[in-house]
Amino acid sequence: MCMRTLSTVGNGKTDQALRRSYLYVPSSSDRMLDKSLSTPSDVIIYDLEDSVPPSPHDKDSARRRLSTFLSYTPEHKLPHPERIAVRLNDITTPFFENDITEVLKSPFVRTLVLPKIHSVRDLHYVSRAIRTSQARASTPFPIRIVASIESARSAWNLGEIASWTSEYGPDGGKLGALLFAAEDYCADTSVVRTPSRLELLYVRSQITIAAKAFGLDAIDMVCVNYKDLNYLKDECEDGRRLGFNGKQAIHPTQVDIIHSTFVPTEKEILRAAKILHQMEVAHSAQKGAFGLEMEGGGKEMIDAPMLKQAESIIRMAKAAGLEIPGVS
Repeated sequence: MCMRTLSTVGNGKTDQALRRSYLYVPSSSDRMLDKSLSTPSDVIIYDLEDSVPPSPHDKDSARRRLSTFLSYTPEHKLPHPERIAVRLNDITTPFFENDITEVLKSPFVRTLVLPKIHSVRDLHYVSRAIRTSQARASTPFPIRIVASIESARSAWNLGEIASWTSEYGPDGGKLGALLFAAEDYCADTSVVRTPSRLELLYVRSQITIAAKAFGLDAIDMVCVNYKDLNYLKDECEDGRRLGFNGKQAIHPTQVDIIHSTFVPTEKEILRAAKILHQMEVAHSAQKGAFGLEMEGGGKEMIDAPMLKQAESIIRMAKAAGLEIPGVS
C-alpha cells in the first residue's frame, strides 16, 4: 500500500463549520472583553447572565459595556461574526427585553444563547422578541439560537424543543444547537454530580439524540474543574463518544484541549481514508461492501453506514486543517 500526504488546511473553505469550543466571557469585565480578541475559541459567548452579579445596576452596566465593546472595537479586531454569541438573561427576568433589544443592534451578533428554555413556548417568546428587535435594527441575517437545556422540564420536552421552528420563518430566528447546562440541571433534579458522570449519561445521550434527529449541534457541559486538564481531556473524550460536537469552556486554558479532542484522531482519519478508497474500488466492481483488514488481524465488513461515518470524519478533519493520508 502506497501512502501520500495531501494538504487539506481547514481555513473556512469547507462546508462544515467548526464549533468545538464555546468560551464564556463575562461582559462585566473590560479586561476580559479585551482578552477575548485574542482567544482561539471557535465560538465566544459574551455573557450577560450567570457571570454578571444579579443586581439591576450590574446587569445594566454589563449590557452597556458589551454594547460599547462591539460598537467601538475596530471591526478587523473583532472575532468574525460567526464566532460571536451572546448569552442573555432568561425570559422570566426583568433584564431580557433590554438585553435582546440592545444586543441585536450590533450587526456582529449572529448567535444568541438562551438560558432556561423549558419548552417550545419559551422559544416562541424569544422568537417574537427577535422579530421585533430585528425590525427595529433591520438585521439582514437570521439569528442562530442555542437553547440551553437545564431542567427536568426541558429534558422531558427535548423532542419538541429540538424540532421547533419559528412561526415567522428566518425573521424569528433559527434553532442551531442544544446546550447542556449540567449544574443547573443537577440543581433542578437533585442529581448528585460525581467524577464518573454516570448520573448524567442518560440526559446527555438524550440531548445528542434529539439534536442529531433535527440537524442541530449538541454542546456538552462545562468542566468546572478548570485546573485539572487531564480530567478535562477525559470528559472531552467522553462527550465526543456520546456524539457531542463541542464543549463549553469557562477558562481559556481549556480551549486547546477541547479543540484537539473534538476532532478525529490520526487512526480514525487513516481508517476513514482507507474506507473511502476501498469503497470506490468496490463500487467500480459493482459491490456494495468489502472487508477491511483490522490491526489485530481479521477483517471488518464495511458497507453504506460505515461509508457515511468515514465521509463525516474526513469532512471534519479537513475543516480542522488536519492532514488526510492518501491511499492507493
